[in-house]
Amino acid sequence: MLIEQMTMPAFKEAVQAAKGVILPVGSTEEHGPHLPLGTDTIHAYELAKAVSERYPVLVAPPIWYGLCRSTSQHPGTVTISAESLKSLIQDVIASLYSHGLRHFLILSGHAGTTHMAAIVDACEQMLERLEGAGFAVLSVLDLVSRPGPNVETARDSHAGEMETSLMQLLRPAWVDGTAEEEYPSFPRHIIVRDKLRYWPGGVWGDPAKASPAKGKRILEEETENLISVMERLVKAAE
Repeated sequence: MLIEQMTMPAFKEAVQAAKGVILPVGSTEEHGPHLPLGTDTIHAYELAKAVSERYPVLVAPPIWYGLCRSTSQHPGTVTISAESLKSLIQDVIASLYSHGLRHFLILSGHAGTTHMAAIVDACEQMLERLEGAGFAVLSVLDLVSRPGPNVETARDSHAGEMETSLMQLLRPAWVDGTAEEEYPSFPRHIIVRDKLRYWPGGVWGDPAKASPAKGKRILEEETENLISVMERLVKAAE
């Protein structure tokens, strides 16, 4: 049930039948030399759509911008502040709440630490403000075992095996070949100015291990696990 496709009467009816709403949050961010800048948003949105086909939940239009600290200097990354991200998420939640929705799952395709912290903080504040509302916050990385049956690379995280496999499945025409295995080398505890020095290629994992078949299995694993989270969110509010 995609909100942007609904008419006004259809939305009103869907709210009554829905168990809640998924708000996909992504980023417009570099994903190595081979994946599109919208990878995170596409991933979260397509996963939310897959869940809605099997579970009675609404899917809100995705948020295409996030807080991208480590990749902020890579070409193509468009980052916003924690304050802007929090305000945007809170405004969307408040509006959906006013229409009668009570269970909110914020699904992020971007898993940056500061980005996720801003989303959690936004929902903590809304939990205090909105009576009867329940929240779950997670990133796509919380839904896949690494290493596991579908992802071989233990440290895979960004533009590597998992995301390349998914984009080969979901947007094959948007994938431009592959890239070398790479991992960032930021010094522990140190905030650096020249971020490109420590992560020049923008890949965190091994894209060479990707395949569309893996992408299909990964999406299925994510879908099953996300439905489980949604079910627990609804049950917690009973």
